[in-house]
Amino acid sequence: MCGWRVLRHGLTLQKYIFFADKVEVEDITEKTNFFTVIGPESDQLMEKLNMADIVGKPYGTHLHYAVEGTPVTVGVGNLLSKAGYSLMLSTDTAGLVWERLVKLGAVPMGANCWEHLRIIKGRPAPGKELTDEFNVLEAGLWDTISLTKGCYIGQETVARLITYQGVKQHLWGLIFNGPVDQESIIFSDGEKVGKVTSCSSKPENGEYLGLGYIKKKAGGLGLKFQVAEVSGTVRSVPFVRQTL
Repeated sequence: MCGWRVLRHGLTLQKYIFFADKVEVEDITEKTNFFTVIGPESDQLMEKLNMADIVGKPYGTHLHYAVEGTPVTVGVGNLLSKAGYSLMLSTDTAGLVWERLVKLGAVPMGANCWEHLRIIKGRPAPGKELTDEFNVLEAGLWDTISLTKGCYIGQETVARLITYQGVKQHLWGLIFNGPVDQESIIFSDGEKVGKVTSCSSKPENGEYLGLGYIKKKAGGLGLKFQVAEVSGTVRSVPFVRQTL
């Protein structure tokens, strides 16, 4: 799935490359690995890896290093927050780097734990919160677009949504008193007001956490709702940002 997504976007980019441009698009999914370092001791881990010069740098800064003789590109920030770090490296040598990280104190995070943390943070995910059904403003990804930059693909659509108050729904955090399925319909006072896009597989303090889109006119923070026999409440999450 990941490889298909990269290739699909690569083919899309090909349409916008001029004949004389010296640019090539290549799918490198199978050749690269991507590690995320997250947590309060991330800076200390970078220092142990002799990467102290990247600590304190602005979000998005990336520098090139070597771990066990293996080239690694390190960026400030990760998929869940602006804190922490992201490491991109070759698949052939990823195992060596992984072992080095663990030896220095990093604790591996399983897929279930990552998904739970993603939902807590409110980070939209492809195939769930990020589909052709929803736009970037509905997903609360205001920090990923520019309102002043020159022409780019999708700029006119985004501008119209902002100018004409076109955002009709927002992504919110959800708290359930029981488990629900992805794609479940959300009702409030008997009216359809949204859809569940993610739900945790295990409860936390007796509650299940999730993400979903709620119609703007239905309300927002604190809204009470029903999903089949399960009741819930809308909550805010730190990653997404409602502006309109």
